Amino acid sequence: MRVLALTSSPERMASLRASGIRPLLGNLDRPASLARLAGLATRVLHLAPPPTDVETTWWLDPRTQHLVHALRRRSLPRALVYGSTSGVYGDCHGDWVTEARPVHPHTPRAQRRVDAEKSIRFLGRAGVRSSILRIPGIYANDREGGTPRTRLLKGTPVMQPQDDVYTNHIHADDLARACIAALWRGKAQRVVNVSDHSQLKMGDYFDQAADLYGLPRPPRVARSTAQDQLPLMLLSFMSESRRLDNTRMQRELRLRLHYPTTLDGLRSGQR
Repeated sequence: MRVLALTSSPERMASLRASGIRPLLGNLDRPASLARLAGLATRVLHLAPPPTDVETTWWLDPRTQHLVHALRRRSLPRALVYGSTSGVYGDCHGDWVTEARPVHPHTPRAQRRVDAEKSIRFLGRAGVRSSILRIPGIYANDREGGTPRTRLLKGTPVMQPQDDVYTNHIHADDLARACIAALWRGKAQRVVNVSDHSQLKMGDYFDQAADLYGLPRPPRVARSTAQDQLPLMLLSFMSESRRLDNTRMQRELRLRLHYPTTLDGLRSGQR
């Protein structure tokens, strides 16, 4: 099986070749550079995020639109997997969330993801077996910023228990395995929540990590005062609460997680 990778960086091409991957130079922000993609791949994994500097059309994801248009120029791939975000569900007030729940994005970045999902469905209607993976927080011990350690060292507060929100996670290695499974076993036009089995509120997650690392637990603050102590990006995550149901991931992708809980994943880096 031959693996191809689209990269916008000429500097990365040598390292990709050294890994046995055929690099293709192109940029999702420049549609003309994508002409070579048409008809090349039988299975496509699309994990590029929408741009963040969009002003006039802030609710659209032109990158996914450009990719879809490029792929439609010649013979279509058999399958395409898109990595979306669980943020498209919006605030669910701590409810369990299945893939049948309507999307209700509360932030511009989540709205752009909804637009990307629409583009993927458009390709699916043309005959591609398309899968949309809705992904929560990704963590890994070898990923930059991929663990709570840095935030714990800064002493960034978390919410008091009565104000706290449920948070969902997936280890980067399990996410990679889910992507591969979806490329080969995903059902047509199917959405799948890709999340581990943890049922944690955000403060409990950081308490758990602090105990594991031997660091002080983060201070707790009331929601009414949080806006004075926390950055806006972090506050936006703390305004949404949901618990992702991953039954479809287990049954349809037949994925057995290597790291069923965040504690399992964080512990793996302590060995």
